[in-house]
Amino acid sequence: MITLTPNAISAVKTALSNAATPAEGLRIMVEAGGCAGYKYLMGLERQAREGDAVIETNGVKVFIDDVSQGHVYGMTVDFVTGLESSGFVFDNPNAASKCSCGKSFG
Repeated sequence: MITLTPNAISAVKTALSNAATPAEGLRIMVEAGGCAGYKYLMGLERQAREGDAVIETNGVKVFIDDVSQGHVYGMTVDFVTGLESSGFVFDNPNAASKCSCGKSFG
C-alpha cells in the first residue's frame, strides 16, 4: 500500500525509541484541510484500530485508517535532512496537485 524509504524507517525507529509513552508504530492519516484540499497527519500510535491497514517494513509498523487508505495507496514516504528544515516527504501518485509545503495535496 505504501513504501517507506530507508531514511524514513530510520526516522520512525528513532522516534519510537525516544517516545515518552510506549508506541508500536506510526499512524498516517489524511483529512480534509490544508491549502490544497487534504492534509497528511502523522503520529506515533500505541496499537492498530478497527479498520486499519497495518504495513510492516523492516520492523516498523504503519497504521492507516480505512478512510485514508485510498488516498495513500502507492505512496512513498521519505525523510530528508536539510540545512533549513528536516522532515517527512510524501510522494503520492494519487495527488492531482500539492502545495509548496508538501504536507497538503488535492
